[in-house]
Amino acid sequence: MKQQNILIIGAGLCGSLLALRLGQRGYNVTVYEMRPDLRKTDISAGRSINLAFSDRGNKAMKLVGIEDKVNALCIPMNGRMLHDKEGNTFLSNYSGRDHEYINSISRGELNGLLLTEAEKHSNVKIHFNKKCKSVDFENTTATFQDYESKKEFIEDADAIFATDGAGSALRRSYYLERKFLFSFSQDYLTHGYKELSFLPTETGGYKTYKNALHIWPRGDFMVIALPNLDGSFTVTLFLSFDEGEYNFNNLTSPEIVTEFFQKEFPDALELMPNLVEDFFENPTAPLGTVKCSPWHYKGNTLLMGDSAHAIVPFYGQGMNASFEDVVEFDAVIDKHEGDWETIFSEYEKIRKKDTDAIADLAIDNFHEMKGHVGQAIFQEKRKIEMALEREFPNEYSSKYSLVTFNEHIGYREAMLRGRAQDKAILNMLADDVISPSGNMKDILDKVITATEAILEDDRIAGLH
Repeated sequence: MKQQNILIIGAGLCGSLLALRLGQRGYNVTVYEMRPDLRKTDISAGRSINLAFSDRGNKAMKLVGIEDKVNALCIPMNGRMLHDKEGNTFLSNYSGRDHEYINSISRGELNGLLLTEAEKHSNVKIHFNKKCKSVDFENTTATFQDYESKKEFIEDADAIFATDGAGSALRRSYYLERKFLFSFSQDYLTHGYKELSFLPTETGGYKTYKNALHIWPRGDFMVIALPNLDGSFTVTLFLSFDEGEYNFNNLTSPEIVTEFFQKEFPDALELMPNLVEDFFENPTAPLGTVKCSPWHYKGNTLLMGDSAHAIVPFYGQGMNASFEDVVEFDAVIDKHEGDWETIFSEYEKIRKKDTDAIADLAIDNFHEMKGHVGQAIFQEKRKIEMALEREFPNEYSSKYSLVTFNEHIGYREAMLRGRAQDKAILNMLADDVISPSGNMKDILDKVITATEAILEDDRIAGLH
């Protein structure tokens, strides 16, 4: 069975990890990637240069045995550093437990490491500059075009995995062929994003505090910044395409862009002499959520990662969710190895409810980050949550901690419990039942009781 030929479309983060894992399992794996080899050429422009890496992603690195190599690429971020218009800062830790934090990691460095590790296996072959045009999922073949020669060719396999992202060729074939009932939705936010940067100091240092994810929340829009190993920060502006006084459609001249930053992000502007250059050189990209089902056709083909469930980036879980896909999939192979049809359908049954949940949570967090984090009641809630996690580390975890640091529970369970806790705390703060200066044991008891009551209401309403 192990000599089966596996074809993977797409050598991004999910595809390269999947190739490595299936290679370790002894399958013959061939990967086709439409872009050049990122280890030899810089292809990052306009895509998130760094990403948030946390426990669910690390679980996958442990599975394939490269945890230490990946940790060497990480910069710990202990919390969110909030910046107001006057330049005041407020550090809000991600957890009351000191050992829980997220990391900033270079997309290119991590992807390159995964490719190199996969290629150490003689049964794994990776080909670049080969674009997938379509997939014949009934016959388990895929048509590719070589970017250089323009020649088309067909590849045959025992099973085809599509890890080719939000614009997946396999998903498009599922949709267009109409051979079975295929549900598909693609929802865009009214906001887009643009990559900017803080360059390092002349001595290669950091211009602002290194170990945090920086946020400039402004109600309808925001800027965030994540550190890189070379002293720079990748800065991202999230802004409406056409609403508000300033939007992507009317930021058309260096003067207007500079005026916008002077007015809204003066302390960030001081660190960005390169603002105008970055702004007009880098593309503006949309932000969308993809949901679809089924993810597979018989035992022939399977969508995985963003091709099955692309999400917006506001929970820092896109890459982690795709890596967790491979962990969950690997566990299903353990039970049903040799029977792709059962493996594919079981995997989707286990996984889809969780990827739907993180997609919804990411949109919730978008509204939270650009607006709510600056509100007094939200900051009071965070103070209470931090204190509860500090004093009762085994009894309480905030919604953020449940999602980000509790990799043993699924996203859906984390979402339902986390939302119920949020509702309980905010209701009690609004009604003056609890306050950050109260007795924490008393508050813990009240939060647990109120949370369980909300969860029970949800169960009765059929939300579980």
